[in-house]
Amino acid sequence: MIDFGFDKIALIGAVALIVIGPEKLPRVARTVGTLMGKARRYVADVKSEVNRSIELEELQKMKSQFETAVQDVEQTVNREVNDAQQALDQQVNAIGSGLSSTPAFAGYEPPPPQYKRPNKRWRLKRSALPRWYKQRAGLRGHAQSGAARVARFRPAGLDKG
Repeated sequence: MIDFGFDKIALIGAVALIVIGPEKLPRVARTVGTLMGKARRYVADVKSEVNRSIELEELQKMKSQFETAVQDVEQTVNREVNDAQQALDQQVNAIGSGLSSTPAFAGYEPPPPQYKRPNKRWRLKRSALPRWYKQRAGLRGHAQSGAARVARFRPAGLDKG
């Protein structure tokens, strides 16, 4: 780049003062300053655009590398799953052929599942507090309707009608 020292700038200023004149020099200096500012902004925009394009290329390279890595992992996982499935199928076939050849298990069918009565106390909150502590503290031991709770905590002097 061009290296401007103080002495060179002073020489250019003196020549401009003589050539342009003291009346027009401020206006010309303002114009030169605005043109220099526009040129700097343009150069900065070009630099930022170049940097963005370089970063975009790097990101695209990283994306392609990541996609190839993902495809490799996916292929490896699929291969391992297929190998495990084949090994499992072989074991099941070996066990199935061994069971079907023995006469003791030839006609065996497992019994149907038996009916299990549903737990009617599923609404109650299970906790680690013992029942005697709940009763002494007045904690709820079973589910109550809203009307039953209101009736339980209604003051004794009010009419119920």
